[in-house]
Amino acid sequence: MTGSLDIVWLCALAFVAGFVDSIAGGGGLIQTPALLIFLPDLPVATIFGTNKLSSIAGTGIAALQYPRHVDVHWRVTLPATLVAFACSYLGAVLVSLINADVLKPVVFVLLVAVAAWTFFVKDFGLRHAPRFGSHHQLLFGALTGGAIGLYDGFFGPGTGTFLMFAFVGVFGFGFLPATASSKIVNFATNLAALIRFGLTGNILFHVGLPMAACNILGSIAGTRLAVLKGSTFVRVIFLLVSCGMIIRFGWQLLHRP
Repeated sequence: MTGSLDIVWLCALAFVAGFVDSIAGGGGLIQTPALLIFLPDLPVATIFGTNKLSSIAGTGIAALQYPRHVDVHWRVTLPATLVAFACSYLGAVLVSLINADVLKPVVFVLLVAVAAWTFFVKDFGLRHAPRFGSHHQLLFGALTGGAIGLYDGFFGPGTGTFLMFAFVGVFGFGFLPATASSKIVNFATNLAALIRFGLTGNILFHVGLPMAACNILGSIAGTRLAVLKGSTFVRVIFLLVSCGMIIRFGWQLLHRP
């Protein structure tokens, strides 16, 4: 049974998650643990489904807002989005068949690498210089969307962070254009997983809907701030989010039963 005060706290944290996620990804770093703390008796699949209902609302708003202020490279973003949708649904199917905990050490190592690279390569993401010809953009966009879409449907935390790193590191985008593209792809992965969780009855609507409203408000605030401040600001938030996720996964790994 969820009390009114629990929902108030979850909504407040959903606002913060939407704000952070719209800038640098990593909203799941805030929202998923919050749901696990306040709803400890729910199955993990229901926690994930409720989280997706909330997070897709903020991601959708960010995906609509960014293209109004930032040029989106659709030749990369569109194939990544389409393939990510299909692979995310597949990942959501696999989550009930495979123990997702096996991914935690891998995700931890990848996050450390992402944070280290972003910190030590000082101009990383500050200059927008897209790479590859049109055919390679289509191919690598599809491959990127497929890999990260599968991960998001299956496991989830860090999806936005990995998407941004891919758009900056692989495709040569600046952090702000990378954020715009990653939100569009992330919306597709969230939608596919949400459909799967909805079909299996793993969404708590009376919790997820008010959280979604607050996530939207946070996303609007975060998107406007990111557009105003530019890639340098987004890079700083990206590093902070990456470090926060490293601490979280490191703690979980050290305290595994």
